[in-house]
Amino acid sequence: MAAGDPWAVGDSYERYVGRWSRQVAARFLAWLTAPADLDWLDVGCGTGALAGAVAQTCRPRRLVGIDPSTGFLDLARRQPGLARAELRPGDARTLPFPDRTFDRVVSGLALNFVPDPVLALQEMARVTRPGGQVALYVWDYARVELMTHFWAVAEALDPDGPELDEAVRFPLCREDALTQLFAGEGSLDPSATRAIEIDTQFRDFDDYWSPFLGGQGIAPAYCMSLPEERRAELCRQVRRRLPIAADGSIRLRARA
Repeated sequence: MAAGDPWAVGDSYERYVGRWSRQVAARFLAWLTAPADLDWLDVGCGTGALAGAVAQTCRPRRLVGIDPSTGFLDLARRQPGLARAELRPGDARTLPFPDRTFDRVVSGLALNFVPDPVLALQEMARVTRPGGQVALYVWDYARVELMTHFWAVAEALDPDGPELDEAVRFPLCREDALTQLFAGEGSLDPSATRAIEIDTQFRDFDDYWSPFLGGQGIAPAYCMSLPEERRAELCRQVRRRLPIAADGSIRLRARA
């Protein structure tokens, strides 16, 4: 992950994005339809959203997850479904495994944070066995409404805020860009790309807003970098912008 990106406290990240990644992971694996008894590697496993789904639904023979954040790994290790998984610190650009070790190499919401995504893909291809698959998902940030509402208000209040907006910062997170990246790697066949859309439903405004106060993720880190008065104004204007139902709930959409 790029220097300065705030990824350390697993519980805070889980409330912000991890809970939604789990929904995407289940649909992602249903799309792959992998048989049982395979060897899996989850690159950038974070708090264990994708690895946990692999353990639950794919009956892996071996399941390994690597991530540079020891805080995220600590939370992943506490998941009952990952008790038998091998979770260790690691860098996507230098995977600590021999060639042709795994049948499936997957990654969820991580590739755009690797400083050299081409090198990461090369490493993922290197450790995949012939006939295996490399597959991943990333947010289509321009269509993740829990973030787009936040950044729209931040842009209005702070001309420098939008420089951090993930939709601007990560042009990789589009279907055409991902296909080109896979095709350019050389040994990978970009055989299929699809969109996964989910509901992100919040019981009330606090359920939406409190994760931004945890500091884990780009938007929360920006939020907590603001002086208290500016953060309060950002909160007020985001509340006005959101489609809050009569019962206080907020239903948004997200696309990966």
